[in-house]
Amino acid sequence: MADHKVRIAAVADIHVRENDKGKWVDYFKEVSSKADVLLICGDLTDTGDEAEAQVLSEELKSCSIPVVGVLGNHDYEKGRHKLIRQIVQSHNVHILNGEAIVIKGVGFAGVKGFGGGFDNYMLSMFGEGAMKAFVQEAVEEALHLDRALARLDSDHPDITKIVVMHYSPIKATLVGEPEPIYPFLGCSRLAEPLGRRNVAAAFHGHAHVGTLEGETAGGIKVYNVAKPILLKAGYQVPYYMFEVDLSPEEVEA
Repeated sequence: MADHKVRIAAVADIHVRENDKGKWVDYFKEVSSKADVLLICGDLTDTGDEAEAQVLSEELKSCSIPVVGVLGNHDYEKGRHKLIRQIVQSHNVHILNGEAIVIKGVGFAGVKGFGGGFDNYMLSMFGEGAMKAFVQEAVEEALHLDRALARLDSDHPDITKIVVMHYSPIKATLVGEPEPIYPFLGCSRLAEPLGRRNVAAAFHGHAHVGTLEGETAGGIKVYNVAKPILLKAGYQVPYYMFEVDLSPEEVEA
């Protein structure tokens, strides 16, 4: 059996609004014709309203390929994130929150992520309770990601792993944003599980004027697929295509 390619389309920050009915049908049909899996890396809705989620759920019926997504900060805005996830999820749409799923021989793990800063300027667990709580949120998101990837390793040894998140795990894909807000756009803690679990690539959004591509210190590719970045890069239909080459053993798995 020859090696098999899985085509993964990725986008983030689609910010669906209540008046977007019909706007996304052609987009999802186009992606379905070119890719095998679609990733939506957070900010599915614009204001975190369940009416927006309902619109997206209807639009996603035009998508004939599996969808893997995570929620973003906008989806949490009104505290209705659990309801949004419930509305959007279906047999074909998988919204991950510290979970993993295998589709077409590829393992996908997803978390929202959180802020906290990068490298030598990463915030530490010290000081006021509010500051400790901020740091703890990033620590817990990184732990959730690591556990999801560990489950993939345990159940499917040697599987190709892709990570979906909203916040960035590296500074490189934020370049273009004002540096003072970097700590609110991602955290190096999210990069630790990527190297530990030998991830093939990670996709995120959140930073609308950041940089499309970067990599961790260990050489793992990271892509900021926020819709505005893809449009600025010249993608007429805003999605990034990433191909995974699977071995015959992975295809059979």
